[in-house]
Amino acid sequence: MDLRHFSAFIAVAEELHFGRAAEKLQIAQPALSQMIRSLERELGVALFERTTRRVRLTASGEALLEPSRSIQAQVAGARRIARAAQQGVVGRVQFGFGGSSGYSILSLLAREVARRQPGIELVLRPQTYSGEAALAVRDGLLDLAVISPPAPAGIDVHVIRQERVMLAVPADHEFAGRDEVSIAELADQPFISYAPSHGSQVREALMRLADEAGFLPHIDQEAPDPYSMLALVGAHVGIAIVVESSDHIRIDGVSYVRLAEGADAFPLALGWRRNNPSTALGRVLEIVREVLPEA
Repeated sequence: MDLRHFSAFIAVAEELHFGRAAEKLQIAQPALSQMIRSLERELGVALFERTTRRVRLTASGEALLEPSRSIQAQVAGARRIARAAQQGVVGRVQFGFGGSSGYSILSLLAREVARRQPGIELVLRPQTYSGEAALAVRDGLLDLAVISPPAPAGIDVHVIRQERVMLAVPADHEFAGRDEVSIAELADQPFISYAPSHGSQVREALMRLADEAGFLPHIDQEAPDPYSMLALVGAHVGIAIVVESSDHIRIDGVSYVRLAEGADAFPLALGWRRNNPSTALGRVLEIVREVLPEA
């Protein structure tokens, strides 16, 4: 079975016209018809119903269309990976991230690495928050991670932005309709936060801001990730300090309110070990500098 037969089949299936499909593939129409007949003989089924007035897919043709597109995509991906290997840029990069800030960075970086350098695999380590992520990079357990400077000795950083924090509250909470809330007004509120073992900068920001306002926050529940945290807020378990990049996460029963003291709470960066010899990491860092300009 020739891979070109699948390309021919997809073209006819999409155009439902042999002449237009032949033009699309830049081949003669008789050659295209021969390829379709050859594929039908090999499969033992009719793929198209042909009349003088129209062409349409049979039930077998309908069933074959998506698998054929999948085969075509896999072949294209294999070609890209083989070409990347010929250029010597292949490998794996262990990437740690946590919180909504980490997810927003991952989305862009993973897409650009896959597009520009398909021979490199990003091995994802989610729920790896800033403090533990920096230590994992230092110890060689991760190649690259979302962290908040200052970083341990030997770690280089690429600062992306200053991350502000805001307040997430139940939609019917007394603060939900406010334009802005001060941290001092939250002294008696139950909080949801990340576990202290994560080294989350969002938790650190909460503790610092509360300390400056003269109180110790009542953390009634700990959450493993931003989605769980916001779900708990929506369930009236408590309120939460979150980063502003969380406002794209829409969960029923949750409202966001500006925090008066939330400006420039902490820097957000990518960190990597300075003496890491990985060629794949070096190429990923080149992509980082292109798509995520340093703040």
